[in-house]
Amino acid sequence: MRELLLGGCVAFWAGAAGAQQAADAVEPEAATGGGFEAISPAVASALEAKAAGKPVEAANWMVAAANPHAVQAGADVLARGGTAADALVAVQVMLGLVEPQSSGLGGGAFLVWYDAETGQVTTLDGRETAPLAATPQLFQDDAGEPLKFFDAVVGGLSVGTPGTPALLAEVHARWGTQDWASLLAPARDLAAAGFAVSPRLAGLVAQDAERLVSSDVTAAYFLPGGIPVAEGDILMNPAYAATLDAFATKGADAFYGGQIGRDIVATVRNAARPGMLREVDLAIYQVKERPAVCAPYRAHEVCGMGPPSSGAVAVGQILGALEGYDLSAGPGDNEVRRLMGDAARLAFADRGRYLADSDYVPVPVEGLIDPAYMNDRAKVLDTDAALPEVAPGNPAFDHALNWADDVSIEFPSTSHVSIVDAAGNVASMTTTIENGFGSRLMVGGFLLNNELTDFSFRSHRDGVPIANRVEPGKRPRSSMSPTIVLKDGAPVLAVGSPGGSRIIGYVAQAIIGVIDWGMDVQQAASIPHAVNRFGTYDLEEGTAAVQLADGLTALGFEVNTRALTSGLHLIAIGERLQGGADPRREGIALGE
Repeated sequence: MRELLLGGCVAFWAGAAGAQQAADAVEPEAATGGGFEAISPAVASALEAKAAGKPVEAANWMVAAANPHAVQAGADVLARGGTAADALVAVQVMLGLVEPQSSGLGGGAFLVWYDAETGQVTTLDGRETAPLAATPQLFQDDAGEPLKFFDAVVGGLSVGTPGTPALLAEVHARWGTQDWASLLAPARDLAAAGFAVSPRLAGLVAQDAERLVSSDVTAAYFLPGGIPVAEGDILMNPAYAATLDAFATKGADAFYGGQIGRDIVATVRNAARPGMLREVDLAIYQVKERPAVCAPYRAHEVCGMGPPSSGAVAVGQILGALEGYDLSAGPGDNEVRRLMGDAARLAFADRGRYLADSDYVPVPVEGLIDPAYMNDRAKVLDTDAALPEVAPGNPAFDHALNWADDVSIEFPSTSHVSIVDAAGNVASMTTTIENGFGSRLMVGGFLLNNELTDFSFRSHRDGVPIANRVEPGKRPRSSMSPTIVLKDGAPVLAVGSPGGSRIIGYVAQAIIGVIDWGMDVQQAASIPHAVNRFGTYDLEEGTAAVQLADGLTALGFEVNTRALTSGLHLIAIGERLQGGADPRREGIALGE
């Protein structure tokens, strides 16, 4: 099934003086409609808006996510009066079908929720947990040395207890109004009937074919007859339809105490590299409400997920360090990029030392985002060159802090959903199975995560323990940064992105794009990326970002040009709603 494709998207530099057209920032296949324009006229219109670099506007509600099938499912819920929570359920289960490599029922998620009735921000932690049988040496060989990354990823060893099914059930119980089964029905029906493989999914399957064949079940689905599925092929998933039937009738119990859970455990324990997951790990799983982490920035509050996510703390620290500087020259200015890059390096130094699951280690969250601490940290930015080196700071905390620095690998994958409903409720959720295609193990038509590889493979460094080491029942540190920005107590922006540890930079840049550079949300999603974490400045190949290379090099930065495939989905909230979707992926924003 081959569909006509819509034309390309354009990235923008935009500053105080307005927007300047720049080089195309997208993967070739992501710049097209991919056949999605056949779903509905509204989807076709949204694809055209994104291709033209324009935001989608609406008066009542808006949803932005990584695949038009998922966006349409959420839009249908909102159009019939459902809440953002109802729509979130429909979007996630559809993403698990049509974008299975990035998120799904075998993974985990973080949700930031603004309640229009109470004015409160709530954050829910649906992160995966380590099995009770896990030890700090989980990813070490017999000599105590760390395993190679993909040796750890592929198979059962990397699989943590999934949290997404429990999170969806919790979200619906708290804020949903629509019949539970009706929210699962669109994905269930499409799984049974089949969907056209998107350009992005086809390309990723072809790239990962060597690992996907490590499991017979996974290979049979993604490489039938040994041939990778191709763009436009109709892919049916009756196993996923059956899973959603069970989810519809039994709720989360189908996963955490039912046959699906038993199948997950059996698959993990019988994999080529067996894992330690047991039925008890699923039985004791809980979604946790955590305190929202809110950091000030230019008369706004930037609110997100605290530990075990490092996202809200790191984004808050970057913005806090930049608070005293004028960034209005825009993203194409080398001095602005020097400040942004070194502010990010300071945040990542603290992240590597202090951020982990706060149920297991003390994390000085308040000290790390205290304006006085951030101002003190920012003093080193008063220079005219890149910082030669950065080190963790010493935030205030009523506990001894003696941790070694962590260098955990966090590869880009994941997906983000932003939703605003007609009542004014706002949902910002980042969802993942970690690496693309996760552990490459498939159960019930969905992929299992490899989330445990977000832990440090080393337990100590020079005899000092690492905060993000593996421990029984612990949740691995994440960079997922679902964010709601408030002004005078009211939400003005919902934003988030996939992208591994670069998520933090993508989200911070998008917020700066809206607040400092006066961009609309589509322009903010399309800004060519320049991201620094540990010293090297990554510039997005094929975009105007590469024009920064000589200037940044002269300032003392090492520079690397590479693909930087974010997946930003933003909704600006004001008298009207504006939605933007990252041109580098297949998502759209849709509203009414």
